[in-house]
Amino acid sequence: MEPRPRSFYALTAFFVLFILFLYGPTLTIGILSFQGPGGGLTFPMRGVSMYWFYDLFEQQAVGDIWGSFRRSITLGFMVMITTIVVSVMGGLAFRKKFPGSTVLFYLIVTALVIPSILISLGVGLLFSQAGINVHWATSGFGAQLTWTLPFGLLIMFAVFNRFDKSYEEAARDQGATAWQTIRHVVLPIIAPSLIGVALFGFTLSYDEFARTLLTSGSKNTLPLEIYGMTTNVTSPVLYALGTLTTVFSLIIIGFFLGIAVWSNRRRPARGNDAGKGMV
Repeated sequence: MEPRPRSFYALTAFFVLFILFLYGPTLTIGILSFQGPGGGLTFPMRGVSMYWFYDLFEQQAVGDIWGSFRRSITLGFMVMITTIVVSVMGGLAFRKKFPGSTVLFYLIVTALVIPSILISLGVGLLFSQAGINVHWATSGFGAQLTWTLPFGLLIMFAVFNRFDKSYEEAARDQGATAWQTIRHVVLPIIAPSLIGVALFGFTLSYDEFARTLLTSGSKNTLPLEIYGMTTNVTSPVLYALGTLTTVFSLIIIGFFLGIAVWSNRRRPARGNDAGKGMV
């Protein structure tokens, strides 16, 4: 076996350092969250226990942790569903050129490069000037869509750009209507990509801070609540909250990946059933 070149070991070391830099802070917070009752915010640790996780579920003197968590979950699902629907409709619309499509495309991409805090400020001012209360479910929802929709639309543009139209032509030859073609042919084929759009929509919304900062109104989402806690909470309970939030995010990612695997396994069977249903 030939010895590996020095560049291999150099690149391996660089990759390991990158992984440590990427996940080191999260691992550090996870470790510090398991301190004993007398633990602080830094090393060395003072005992090992689940004390701060239990304390997290007690009545908190400051903040509204679980209320903000429920708001973030609700907002995440609202953004996710809207992103999926609009992205699919936009992807289907852009399959054919229409007047202004190029300008509209660049406007969509522009939303990604505008500083998030400016988006938050602009949406908040727009709602205030219109006499509409700034609220996480209205202005916050709209501000977050300016972040998730471009990602969803770009994914759908890429998917439909390489979509084989012969499947749709075959369905129409068998007498399928336009809706039956979309339902039984197009959607099952692009289902894995839709799962990716859903994951983008939910996670980007759940973690978003800047675009929600000036648009959430008097009720915080979880990222805003955590930020507020950093100014007045001086115990590892903050780390325990961060650890649980990370675990929840990993569970959500695993859930969507599981759906993707399940969808891929069912695709042949669904394709056969679709063919029977259209005849």
